[in-house]
Amino acid sequence: MIDRRLVENFDWGLFWVLMGIIGVGLVSVYSALYLQIQENPTGNLFVRQLVWLSAGFAVLFGTLLFDYHRLKSISLWSYLLLIFLLVLVLLVGKEVNGARRWLQFGGFQFQPSEFMKVVIVMKLAAYFGSQDMPAYPDLKKLLPALGILFIPVVLILAGPDLGTAMVVLAVGLTVIVFMGVRWRYILTAALAIIPTLYPLWEYVLRPYQKSRIMILFSPELDPLGAGYHIRQSKIAIGSGMAWGKGFLNGTQNNLRFLPEKHTDFIFSVWAEEWGFVGCVFLLLLFGFLVFLGLRVARRSRDRFGALLVVGMTCLIFWQALINIGMVLGLLPVVGITLPFVSYGGSSVITLCFAIGIIQNVSMRRYTFHTQ
Repeated sequence: MIDRRLVENFDWGLFWVLMGIIGVGLVSVYSALYLQIQENPTGNLFVRQLVWLSAGFAVLFGTLLFDYHRLKSISLWSYLLLIFLLVLVLLVGKEVNGARRWLQFGGFQFQPSEFMKVVIVMKLAAYFGSQDMPAYPDLKKLLPALGILFIPVVLILAGPDLGTAMVVLAVGLTVIVFMGVRWRYILTAALAIIPTLYPLWEYVLRPYQKSRIMILFSPELDPLGAGYHIRQSKIAIGSGMAWGKGFLNGTQNNLRFLPEKHTDFIFSVWAEEWGFVGCVFLLLLFGFLVFLGLRVARRSRDRFGALLVVGMTCLIFWQALINIGMVLGLLPVVGITLPFVSYGGSSVITLCFAIGIIQNVSMRRYTFHTQ
């Protein structure tokens, strides 16, 4: 028999905000793929997105069936498995546009780095959630956590996949800072990073990645090459003005000037058709989602649950922030999708799992665990 308190503590506000964001995503993906849908009503990417969302909801509700504390015992093995898969990607992964990010088995392919976004939260939460971990860990306690974080970041960067590496790094650092880090450690780390910037620029970043960063400051340097994406995105967003051009009436979208419009630049499609008002509406939805997630973290009865929720919530926050900053020309183009809005399989499954964990902690906040 299901405990009635589990149902009573389900966060319906979080659920309906999520449904609102998914609704925006379906409208935007349908518009971005409208010409493809007209040509093939049943075998298009929009239909496939519906399939991915169905699978995502199955994962979300399946996540509610077990106590989230069980994740602590499997976090290490999940982390090691993902590290193995990231190494495997570098060796035998499918190469697309010079980057290895996908593993393919028969007709099925997936991106291990997407799943690392949630596994890194699980592993760090398990590490900091132990009883002998003080509220403000000393350097000896922090160094293993940084090692846990930087190993997958380096492997993802080697792909190369700068966008996903940025998200994993941001989420991991957020969990570490939330745990409690003394200011002198943060200042020391910031000063230590400065000498690494030059070798990072010279020997780690690829030429096309450098070009994207340079274009960020001077888009006119290559308007038909590296600067094309940002240029077209800004035109689409700006042409939407206050109220937008209306559903299916976006010219940059329909005339195919906007690149990667159903994935990385889906926000531009929404902005062109629904204008400034539509953009504010979507940003408010993301803001409410983050607020409700952090509220669940605050109400959690144990540190492990709180860290899990903070990590999963900040995963959505950082990914949305990087994507929107990217399409507005405030951040370099790094290939990050907009959570629950962009088309994608691995991303949808990962993010639905994240929401499921947040709901799981919310539903079990009446319990108390000593570990």
